[in-house]
Amino acid sequence: MSVVEYEADIYLDARPTYPADWYSKLAALSHHHHLAWDAGTGNGQAATGIAEHYDRVIATDVSETMINLGKPHRKVTYHHTPSSMTEDEMVDLIGGENSVDLITVATAVHWFDLPRFYAIAKRLLRKPGGIIAVWSYTTEMAVSPEFDPVMARFTEKALPYFKFPECQYVVDGYKSLPFPFESVGLGSEGKPMELEIKRTVSFEGFLRMVRSWSAIGAAKEKGVELLSEDVVKELEMAWGGSELVRTIVYKTFMLAGTPCPRLNLRISWHLTSHESHPICPMNKTSSSYGPPLAK
Repeated sequence: MSVVEYEADIYLDARPTYPADWYSKLAALSHHHHLAWDAGTGNGQAATGIAEHYDRVIATDVSETMINLGKPHRKVTYHHTPSSMTEDEMVDLIGGENSVDLITVATAVHWFDLPRFYAIAKRLLRKPGGIIAVWSYTTEMAVSPEFDPVMARFTEKALPYFKFPECQYVVDGYKSLPFPFESVGLGSEGKPMELEIKRTVSFEGFLRMVRSWSAIGAAKEKGVELLSEDVVKELEMAWGGSELVRTIVYKTFMLAGTPCPRLNLRISWHLTSHESHPICPMNKTSSSYGPPLAK
């Protein structure tokens, strides 16, 4: 699995938080609530949210810097998992085969070696009843009629500097992301569930978020300052002033599934609809869902 080493303090301070009800709704899908794994945990934002619903949470990241910033929680155990670890070592560390009730990956799975990660996930997930959920959000956001077109122009200039090929999954809203799991009603491969995240911030808070984009650093490496003084002033004017607090609405997308079929049961986001559920092709492997990422 690969990772981009952001300026960790900026990244963790600036990024939006995930709604608490996501965790309760995901927990309602899994048959048991003994063990969860939050992969690519960063500072543990998702891990500590999940911990409200599970007995134990293992939170892992290939970045030791991020792990050292993990939010303390009595149910969460953080582990630095360098890419040199074998699949067997990862499975043993997290809990062994057929032991994990929920796997979450919050705004990180696009950086992973997907065939390897999915192979580990399938070994770890409890059968039946284990759930895996991945989600992220794009650079597309809504603030106000005055601000949105200015931000759209800035984003268009920044897009070429999202230099990592994995970023295309995010740009596509995970529509192109391989996801070899049977749907549980929260999106499916090629058809992610569209959601929203709202965050209320000042203009300075907004700027911290933008500065955490990988494209900003990538542009600087090429001698381009995307957030020049003139650009910041234009954005600030469209925002309505540096002291004004506004609500940003982020477009978000989620995929959730299980490695096993759920016969005669389809669970929707609101847990209200029941209908016949097709059996997934159990003889397929992760390699059937696309080639490994170029590293």
